[in-house]
Amino acid sequence: MSRRAEIEQRLRRLDEIADIMTAMKTLALIETRKFNRFMANQQRLIENIEAASSDFLAFHPAFRGGSEQGAGDPHVLILIGSERGFCGDFNETIVAALAALPAVRPRLVVVGRRLAAKLQNHPDVEIWLDGPNVAEEVRPVLDKLMTVLHRLQRESAPWRRLGVVAHDSEGGIASHILLPMMPAKEPVFAYPPRLNLNPDLFFAELTEHYLFAKLPGLFYASLMAENRRRLEHMENALRRMDIKIEDLRRKSNALRQEEIVEEIEIILLSAESLLSNQS
Repeated sequence: MSRRAEIEQRLRRLDEIADIMTAMKTLALIETRKFNRFMANQQRLIENIEAASSDFLAFHPAFRGGSEQGAGDPHVLILIGSERGFCGDFNETIVAALAALPAVRPRLVVVGRRLAAKLQNHPDVEIWLDGPNVAEEVRPVLDKLMTVLHRLQRESAPWRRLGVVAHDSEGGIASHILLPMMPAKEPVFAYPPRLNLNPDLFFAELTEHYLFAKLPGLFYASLMAENRRRLEHMENALRRMDIKIEDLRRKSNALRQEEIVEEIEIILLSAESLLSNQS
């Protein structure tokens, strides 16, 4: 195979890769816009539930967490990473945030295959789950996650604190304490809320509603950050690939010109040989 043929083959392969990366970039852009719609509605729901819980806890102190949010209690920490790659240091920053936490030993539940691969030798990892790739996969993942949390709660050392470490929608790392729920510093109303349920039952159901609202919001924010990273990663990779493709095309054109010059020289030499033979 000639050198130009090798370059042409590389060009075809790079063009195919560029097409795939462009498709991945388009999908990341679509998902990012989709999360913008989801997160606005989810945030309003979370704010309403938090307002209700704050009002309830202000007048029912027995359901509050400790003054330091149970810092010494058994603790489960959910780490939300990515299921796919091509998102830069998305998972590495979660690992770094975990290492920077205070010297506690939470039981870790890792979501996302790529993050789980980086924490496979961590002694505190209880279980890892496949993470969502798109918004529609968040609910099935949450169902599996809640099953795991219930199982851990039934074990001999049930957890009392539930935290999450994940990327926020802007791409930074945020640490959340979901449980125990804490009220606002000052009660909004002067009188306690009128309940139609037993306070124990009401707070249990409110907590469940809160988790099923808060956790999707955190997953949506993480997926938005992941897709933004992927979008940026794809754009940078495509720019580098365009430069490489352009460089190979220049080399291919230069080699083609050399081949044309060689063909012309051969033709001229053949013509001169014929003329000399005829004379």
